[in-house]
This record gives sequence, C-alpha cells and structure tokens, in this order.
Amino acid sequence: MIIFAKYHQIKLSVCSKISLIVLAFIGLTACSHDPSSVVVKELRSPPRVTSGTHIVRPEDTLYSIAWLYGRDFRELAGNNGIRSPYIIHPGQHISLEQRKQAVIPPPQQQPVTSPKQQVVKKAPVQKKPVVSPTSQTVSWRWPAKGKVIQGFSLSGSVNKGIDIDGNLGEPVMAAAAGEVVYAGSDLAGYGRLIIMKHNNSYLSAYAHNRELHVGEGDSVKAGQKIAEIGSTGTTEPKLHFEIRRNGTPVDPMRFLPKR
Repeated sequence: MIIFAKYHQIKLSVCSKISLIVLAFIGLTACSHDPSSVVVKELRSPPRVTSGTHIVRPEDTLYSIAWLYGRDFRELAGNNGIRSPYIIHPGQHISLEQRKQAVIPPPQQQPVTSPKQQVVKKAPVQKKPVVSPTSQTVSWRWPAKGKVIQGFSLSGSVNKGIDIDGNLGEPVMAAAAGEVVYAGSDLAGYGRLIIMKHNNSYLSAYAHNRELHVGEGDSVKAGQKIAEIGSTGTTEPKLHFEIRRNGTPVDPMRFLPKR
C-alpha cells in the first residue's frame, strides 16, 4: 500500500508538470493572432479582440486591421505610435492591447527656423470658426436600391449592419463622400469588401461585392458607383452595409433617409 501510494504521488507530479507545460504553451500562442483564424460567419458576430498582437501582411491597412478586430483605427494608431496617414509595413507588429487612454500622436512635422523679424502691430482680423473633422456632419444616402432583408441587431441573431437585397451586377453606391481606405477580399466572411473613411469618426463598409470599381486612396463622391452587388463570401446576392462610429457598429437605419 505504501509503495502504491508513492507510485501515484510520482504519477500525479508528472501529470502536473505536463499540465503546466501545456498551459504555458497556450499562454504563448495567445500572445499573437493569425487573421486567417478569425472566423466571421456571415458578418453576424465579428470578434472584438483586446489582447495580443497582429503581424501586418502585405494586403493589410490599419483600417482593415481595426475592422477585423472590432477596434477604432485611431486607438490602434495611438497605442502603436503610428502617425497620420497611418502607413504600416509587412511584418510590423501591431499591439492589440487595450489601454485606458490611448495617446494619438500628432502628424510628424519638420522643425522650421526663421530669422527674427520686427513685429508690426496690425488691426485684429475676425476669423471664421474652424470646424474639426470629428464634428462634421456626414450626409448619408442609400448605397443600393433593394429592400432591407435583415436589420441591425446586437442581440439574438447578431448583425452589425443591414443586408440589402439585390441582383448580381446592380450598382453599389457610396453612402457618403469619403476616401477608400481598404478594397480587397482578405477579411474572411466579407467577400470583396470596400471600407470608406468619411471623417475621423465615421467609417462605412460594403461587403459581398462582385466587382470593385475603386481602389485604396481614391476620393469618392456621395452616390458614386463603387462596386457591383455580388455573392462573394455569402450564399446569395446582397449588399451588407455597415456604419461604424469611433470603431463601434451603429444602426445604419438611424442615419439613412426614409424611403
């Protein structure tokens, strides 16, 4: 009996060591994220990731990384010391750690020196108020002509945008003026996707397209054709449309005009 007890004591000790090794391995692999392992089924519940790192791939932009992990692009930029225009490079490590307060660095400027000049007093000039990009109002319009077949919902069957019915090849229009910050098919579950930046607060996305008619860096007018309705990344022709404010999905029906 004594020998039997000692045997089991040694066996348990070995098992404990194996468990510790397994836990340590899990802890190490949790420190980085492979974008291909982030499964998004029909865009219903894209994950919000607040830990680990993302290794930049050639097709990535800071905006697509923020979209993939449900984050605000300005927050990621601030946490990683990336200045506007938010240029990133393949192989670069982007920290996904969520901090209490992200410090967004200002655009890098070269120091300017000038010789001292005599100060001449002039009459005060009344200046027009400057409106910051974050306070600008975005004028929204419908991105497609079809009817809404599934609405926005954050409970039950989660859908962080709206799905609009359509036929293959029908036009997809920009819902507001802005800049294309991502155009591609590298985010699983979205098919051919376009992400547009409208100001420092608002982004919009257009998914499942058949053809893309704009590319990254293009300036687009409201109502301009940017793509064609398709079924990429889904099972039927439709447009999945999202609006995100400061990285958070909001109901597009609150912004789109009534039909």
